[in-house]
Amino acid sequence: MSPSELDIKAVNTIRFLSADAVQNANSGHPGLPMGTAAMAYVLWTRHLKINPTEPAWPDRDRFVLSAGHGSMLLYSLLHLTGYDLPIAEIHRFRQLESMTPGHPEYGETPGVETTTGPLGQGFANGVGMAIAAEHQAAMYNREGFPIFNHFIYAIVSDGDLMEGVASEAASIAGHLQLGRLIYLYDDNRISIDGSTDLTFTEDRAARFQAYGWHVLNVKDGNNLEEIDRALTKAKADPRPSLIVCRTHIGYGLPTKQDTAAAHGEPPGEEELAGAKERLDWPQEPRFFIPQDVHDHFLEVGIRGKVAYEDWQEMFRRYRQSFPDLAAQFERCQVGRLPEGLDDLPVFPTDLKGMATRASSGTVLNAIAPALPELIGGSADLTGSNKTAITGEVPFTTEDRTGRYIYFGVREHAMGAILSGLALHGGLIPYGGTFLVFSDYLRPAMRLAAMMGQRVIYVFTHDSIGVGEDGPTHQPIEHLAALRTIPNLTVLRPADANEVRVAWQAALERTTGPTALALTRQAVPTLDRDRFASAEGLRKGAYILADLGEGKPQLILIASGSEVSLIIEAGERLVAKSHSVRLVSFPSWELFIEQPIEYRQQVLPSDISARVAIEAGVTQGWERWVGNEGVVIGLDRFGASAPFRQVYQHLGLTVERIIEEAERLLADG
Repeated sequence: MSPSELDIKAVNTIRFLSADAVQNANSGHPGLPMGTAAMAYVLWTRHLKINPTEPAWPDRDRFVLSAGHGSMLLYSLLHLTGYDLPIAEIHRFRQLESMTPGHPEYGETPGVETTTGPLGQGFANGVGMAIAAEHQAAMYNREGFPIFNHFIYAIVSDGDLMEGVASEAASIAGHLQLGRLIYLYDDNRISIDGSTDLTFTEDRAARFQAYGWHVLNVKDGNNLEEIDRALTKAKADPRPSLIVCRTHIGYGLPTKQDTAAAHGEPPGEEELAGAKERLDWPQEPRFFIPQDVHDHFLEVGIRGKVAYEDWQEMFRRYRQSFPDLAAQFERCQVGRLPEGLDDLPVFPTDLKGMATRASSGTVLNAIAPALPELIGGSADLTGSNKTAITGEVPFTTEDRTGRYIYFGVREHAMGAILSGLALHGGLIPYGGTFLVFSDYLRPAMRLAAMMGQRVIYVFTHDSIGVGEDGPTHQPIEHLAALRTIPNLTVLRPADANEVRVAWQAALERTTGPTALALTRQAVPTLDRDRFASAEGLRKGAYILADLGEGKPQLILIASGSEVSLIIEAGERLVAKSHSVRLVSFPSWELFIEQPIEYRQQVLPSDISARVAIEAGVTQGWERWVGNEGVVIGLDRFGASAPFRQVYQHLGLTVERIIEEAERLLADG
């Protein structure tokens, strides 16, 4: 069946609204919007279930533009279908404080489901959304009440499929048979360097079939009916689907179509005029939307509003039939924590103590029964990370109610999937691996922080305390690297009771992710009758105790496993008639948030003799010790040996702390 005149005009409206915006901004990527307009049009007008007036509707279909450089495609669709994105904002594409930034940014534009641009991230976010959709359907749906009954769609590019994170995510999606996942692949065979024949020649369809995906081929990416049939087949298949659409980058551009020149630069006035002539489009005015096209696209919103109202009525009846489930659903959707999270284990004083990874596992299992929205797992390190929830079944193809995810050795995909779980709404995701492997998921963590998502990273084996596994597995620069990510809170608790408070603080934080850095080795559980309450962790740094007589002459500062070292050093210095302040410093980020009066109280400016110790690079600690203080750390890689020997060999010892402290006091 031939496309109607209205269909053709609608597709070209998407093309030229996008191209005009790029040309107007003199910046952007016209190639993808012009090449994928047809597939996007079919998806949005014939399949996508959305309500532009209620963009947070829990049962909406999700659309991810993983190839985020083509952002004008998404902005055109959002404007045309009735989202709160005025045409004036299309005119302001890529301008300061506009609603149309260069790449889609979650929270900046209604209808943008995730921040994309770094290729492969959106692909993996979608996998997280699909896991969430399956899990929540299993948790909440009841016969006659399909509360969650939607799909996750995306447009993905050659670049997305080249990135390793997409391969990791595609592998787990196929393994889990995430049938709610449908991706349209913009197979235009062009990258920035030129033809994909330069670097990307494997059989992509066969690769995804090997992953366990349902693969369909659309030979002509402008054939609306072929695209429509493929989407219909994909929705009916229980496997995740990849629809390979053969497209033409910069479709319609006289000389730039099918070339790298169409990718990331404005078309130019002459080239744009030539495209409009070729596709029978008016040269003026710019940003032209025919009235019949305008009305046609708004029908998407009208249909979505009806579907939303039907869902609302269904949920009203659901609330009557299943009041407890409905109440839980509504609480989780708004992100409100339940009662009972204050009733967590208080660990008794214990000189031998326990590894903070072990106390984390204990706290996690105390939290889990009261927090049904908690879902997570580990990147093949469950026993080491202590991330298992006792008695909880895993999330599998056969059982979608499970809330423990075996991610496999896929740290990067795990990070992006956790963001997708959070973005879907109603869930609090966590994921574990060794701290040294935080590098593998750093791009996903960065985007989670940018989007302000409540994600919890459980990083164990946080120092040279790893011991015999040696330098490859001993994190050195990682704490410093994590602390540089804006809006990521890093918590390195000193003992089991600080771990309890750290978990509470992470759960309570709704505006960004949290990283827990936890030990492999046992650390003493401090006597909280002698030392200040572990609740001090919430302020980032706090006075554990002032030892000796009178005003402190010296401040000893540490995080995590090194806190026990400053306690012993402080006691020995007091025996030498010195007065010492001990400060536990689990979080720079939380301390920076405190009023200057509190920070001055903990670290008075008139006490310049300060020693900080942490089993990592010294970079950054100078902020807290000042010009006259000393930082004991590691500006080199570790060594393979039992952990106590490694600490001794590398100079992270009580004796070293005392030596530096006495030198400072003598100099003072």
